[in-house]
Amino acid sequence: MITKNMQISITDSVLQSIRLPEKRFESELLKELALSLYQQELLSFGKARKLANLEHYEFSKLLGERGINRHYSQQELEEDLNYVRR
Repeated sequence: MITKNMQISITDSVLQSIRLPEKRFESELLKELALSLYQQELLSFGKARKLANLEHYEFSKLLGERGINRHYSQQELEEDLNYVRR
């Protein structure tokens, strides 16, 4: 698998306004980005959950907690049904 690193610049004043311990910044921002891109249908469920570094169930649960509806392609529906049947 090929990975590319991406750097995002965020001003100190914005970082200081985020009410999280510094060690959680990256993981929480990745989750928020994944949720937003998924909600806008810019990423599939699988890619968004990978971006968020979450397992299938954890990302599904997070979507539910945020009130974000799942959007299914036929392939995603089949993947979910196969996952449930395991």
